[in-house]
Amino acid sequence: MLTRHPVSRVLQGVRSFFTGEVLEMTPWIGPLRRYDLFKLQADARAALNVTVLAIPQGIAYAAIAELPIVYGIVCSAVAAIVAPLFAGSRHTILGPTNATAFMLFSFFAASPALRAREVELIPLLVMMVGIFCLLGALLRIADLLQYISRSVLVGYIAGAAVLIIANQSKHVIGVEFDSANTRTFIGQLGELFKNMHRSHWPSVVTALSTLLGYLALMRWKPRWPNFALMLIISSAIWGTLAFHKIGLFSQVECFTTFQLQDLTLSLPLLNRTGIFDDVSALMGLAFALAFLASLENTVMAKSLASRTGEAPQVNQDMFAVGMANVASSLVGGMPASGSLTRSALNESSGARTRFSSLLCGVYTLLVAIAIALSPAWGVPLIDFVPKAALAALIIGLAFSLFNLRNIRVCLRATPDDAAVLIATFASSLIAPLDTAIFLGAAVSIALFLRRASRPHLVEYNASESGDLSEIHGVKDRKNPSISLVHVEGDLFFGATEIFRSQIQRITSDPSLKVIILRLKNARHLDATSVMALQELASFVRSQQRHLLISGCPRSVYRVLKNSGVLAILQNDCDRSKGESNVFPESPNNPNLSTRGALKRAQQLLGTKTAEVVIFIDQKKKSI
Repeated sequence: MLTRHPVSRVLQGVRSFFTGEVLEMTPWIGPLRRYDLFKLQADARAALNVTVLAIPQGIAYAAIAELPIVYGIVCSAVAAIVAPLFAGSRHTILGPTNATAFMLFSFFAASPALRAREVELIPLLVMMVGIFCLLGALLRIADLLQYISRSVLVGYIAGAAVLIIANQSKHVIGVEFDSANTRTFIGQLGELFKNMHRSHWPSVVTALSTLLGYLALMRWKPRWPNFALMLIISSAIWGTLAFHKIGLFSQVECFTTFQLQDLTLSLPLLNRTGIFDDVSALMGLAFALAFLASLENTVMAKSLASRTGEAPQVNQDMFAVGMANVASSLVGGMPASGSLTRSALNESSGARTRFSSLLCGVYTLLVAIAIALSPAWGVPLIDFVPKAALAALIIGLAFSLFNLRNIRVCLRATPDDAAVLIATFASSLIAPLDTAIFLGAAVSIALFLRRASRPHLVEYNASESGDLSEIHGVKDRKNPSISLVHVEGDLFFGATEIFRSQIQRITSDPSLKVIILRLKNARHLDATSVMALQELASFVRSQQRHLLISGCPRSVYRVLKNSGVLAILQNDCDRSKGESNVFPESPNNPNLSTRGALKRAQQLLGTKTAEVVIFIDQKKKSI
């Protein structure tokens, strides 16, 4: 049989990769054909509940990023409309989130030159986030997110919550901090203590009453839309006093209602001078936002799937995140991510199909238009929203991000999980958030590789009856010339040196003439491990010894063959006589390969040629 050219094998592998999981461009067609009035009614009710939460959260997350509030509302509307047209999950609700909003703030706060152009750069940034997500979905990167420990996300969100609380404290006390000193957590704390004596007590009263009312409602009626309720109540009381300039509350700062023209298309200017400099400056942040948005969305999709019994389609959902961000960039919105709170509310409110998200987006857009028209009616709605009240609600929301149950699990599960959680949390307080999440992921991957890169090698002895038993030293070896080594675990690049050192320890016995490597449970051979095997074969041969391979599965045999190492292992074999140094696994009887290897070892040693019978005592350790 002719061996295919290496280039052909690579092209075949690439083709198989891209055809292995095809992204659907119109996953909404099937549900639309089966749509009926009953599903419409259920979706409409669920969408109304989510809208009540989405609008104040959109305002809050824009405030966290210190962007005009229209950015949060527009993102909530557009992402909710576009995402269900491409998502795999039927309960997914996309929009701005706490974690992505504060990462946005953290980056621009540390770059004053870019901060001055933030509004100009946001459309370009959001489009880059969308493109990264689309490329990630095409390359099936979402499948790799399962290798990022959940401890990373728990630690990052806890760190972001602390930063959010510290950052919003300036609105609570009604004092502007020096932006040059608020780029770090320590700087924010320093500014808070330095300006505490200048606190504007009407703002403090507004914030504390709002926060206490929110906490009371959460304890009394946790299922109510308490965030929206308290924002409306505080706006009606304290916002009215501020709007009508009544007493000291006239100095309480409020937001400004946006105009109808703010809802029009805001295309990124891609043909302007210096565009490539801006792309370079935003590249790291865009990649970090895409990574975080995809990670949040994957966690959310799997959490909902565990409730509904649906199979999560993480790459399809990542594609939806990309399309939602591209759409958001065209209308002047924030980066969009999967919102677990809004998605969970959508599912618990009885949503039946993906169109509940679309209806939620339409409702949100209608409310946004009403807000934009409200100044013409003489009641500019957003002008009644005190910044101190919203800051208090954001702080209350930030406290809810401390999931004590998840933190406790991460701290107690394993030392590695605790290390990842602590490292991510600490780095989020010290480093910029777009760097902190990658530091946490790097620690998680490093600890995973350390665990995975420890293959287990066990030496067995074959008795005269053919029984295999584990031995613990050279003295236990009944046949001092033959060593049968069972290799179990991953043999990728990270495990190569440990594998090499363990084999060298075994081959240090001068009486040893034949080494049989049983690779039945060896996994993930790569170029590094294959070259180590090649070097081992050359070393053994230089010492007038022999290396045999037993029980290798088809995947391992294919790697040995394609790399050319198989031919090297077979150099001293007379193929015309049926001789071989490699004995692949037999699916019908996995012990036949070991039998053949032991017979070959006897042939090489010139010992007895009696039939070798291999059997496994079920009461003993199985190989």
